[in-house]
Amino acid sequence: MPAPATGAPGTTIGAAVLARLAAQAEVLAALDPAVRADEPDAVHRMRVACRRLRSALQTHRRLFAEGPARELATELKWFGAVLGQARDREVLGERLLAEARALPPPCRPERTAGRLAAWSRREAERVRPEVVAALDSPRRQALAAGLAGLLADPPLRGRAGRAAGPEFSRIAAREQRRTADRVRTALAAGPGPGGDTALHEARKAAKRARYAAETAEPVAGRAARRYAARMKAVQELLGEHQDAVVAAAALRELAAGTHEGPGAGTATGPDAGGAPGREDAFAYGVLYARQLAAASAARERLPEVWARAAERRLSRFG
Repeated sequence: MPAPATGAPGTTIGAAVLARLAAQAEVLAALDPAVRADEPDAVHRMRVACRRLRSALQTHRRLFAEGPARELATELKWFGAVLGQARDREVLGERLLAEARALPPPCRPERTAGRLAAWSRREAERVRPEVVAALDSPRRQALAAGLAGLLADPPLRGRAGRAAGPEFSRIAAREQRRTADRVRTALAAGPGPGGDTALHEARKAAKRARYAAETAEPVAGRAARRYAARMKAVQELLGEHQDAVVAAAALRELAAGTHEGPGAGTATGPDAGGAPGREDAFAYGVLYARQLAAASAARERLPEVWARAAERRLSRFG
């Protein structure tokens, strides 16, 4: 007898999770040509597909026999990290360029933006070969084969036959509690490197909770979409914090390069690739201060945004 369609009253948790895995595996495979062609946003979409696959395997790991599912989660982490290097550089470059163009005239915004654009291009050129090499690697081919094998012959345990609705509600409540613990830890840590790390961990927890709700959407519908939206708001706020922290660190390094010696600042033009001059240090300092302010603003907003995602009734899908 065929398994009921995902979303039908008799849907099992195993069928719903496999549907999620199949959909994201298809996205992952379809994006290969776009990433090779360096199309806009292709690396980002492929990285998100990796994360959704890995999150589904981790969140629902008790549904599967340990070996294949755990190995796939490990390989997805590797592939996502390779893609992440390129994506993180892309996000950082876009952020710094947008901020530079908004600088006041004394900071020479066009010159600063030109410097940062040249730096961003060099960074992209540095990491792109690693992405292409990963796509061509036997390890990537084994990952694709492993996903196909898991979907063709799922190593499901008995609990995968449970009704999806109640199971998804239980999982949503668990992920909500997990995120709450991370948020409390981060808020208690306060500003500083320790707090930044704790906020990043809270962000990852909110993202995992969001992805769990996305998996439940075909079954739980509107309730799951509402849960996912609230967790997405937390994730995006903490993503703004993380982006600001990373940008501030990059600006510190760039500013340090303004004191590299006699050759500094000799290149001319907005796209000059030489070391930045001392006059650039002021602009970088202004940008750095703005990143600190953005990170601080995100921390201050967290209690308000989290309060909406922390409502206990939010995880009641049934």
